[in-house]
Amino acid sequence: MLVCATFDRSNASKIQLREKPIPSPIQIVPLTGLPEVAPGDDLAGLLVEAVRRQRLVLKPGNIFVVAQKVVSKAEGRIVPLDSIQPSERAERWAALYQKDPRMIEIVLREASSVVRMERGVLIVRTHHGFVCANAGVDISNVPAGTASLLPENPDRSASTLQEQLQRAFGVHLAVIVSDTFGRAWREGLVNVALGVAGMAPLVDYRGQRDIHGKILRATVIALADELAAASGLVMGKLNQVPAAVLQGVPLPQGSGRGRDLIRPAEKDLFR
Repeated sequence: MLVCATFDRSNASKIQLREKPIPSPIQIVPLTGLPEVAPGDDLAGLLVEAVRRQRLVLKPGNIFVVAQKVVSKAEGRIVPLDSIQPSERAERWAALYQKDPRMIEIVLREASSVVRMERGVLIVRTHHGFVCANAGVDISNVPAGTASLLPENPDRSASTLQEQLQRAFGVHLAVIVSDTFGRAWREGLVNVALGVAGMAPLVDYRGQRDIHGKILRATVIALADELAAASGLVMGKLNQVPAAVLQGVPLPQGSGRGRDLIRPAEKDLFR
């Protein structure tokens, strides 16, 4: 049985306010039955097989949201912990907060700078520009004794998958590589977009008028993050569903990258 989540956007803001506001349902379909992904696997091929197995008919503008973990696995971004020699800094920090010094060392290596390092919490800026806990280094859903790293270039990963999937299905598709991040000032984790291909990750409402005629001056919606978060409803953390297809999303014109979602340091008031 195909399980999916459907959202009625009849009361939601439209992608472009100038368009006629026609209610549009959105369907999020989990891609089930994918095997455990290993380094070197053909991830696009596995996604194609899952789509065909579920007899899902893809249409232009459909969006694949793919979990970072399977992308990292396929790209070989898995590190054996026994191969890591911790630095003195990692050893000190680990001893202070009962952490694995090898994990701390990997995080420090993946970081371009440390934002906060206190109370057992390590928040860093990665070489990609992401500000997140532990540089995205994770030991869940990987073989014991190993850790996964973020893809070297999530936008390139998304673009490669997009090209392969479009070639297989013959329609324009978008791809989002997602990961679970915490958020400043709010409890809980949500999925966000790391890599984006085939769509604009941001929707800019500035200069348009609201229903009362007021000009919007600061509203830029992180559409790719919203779609990544919505896909988390069917992908989950324990469901072994590493990908989903979104149908019915009215994509705005244009394209961009996941990197467009990173706030430049000169605009960051909190670091």
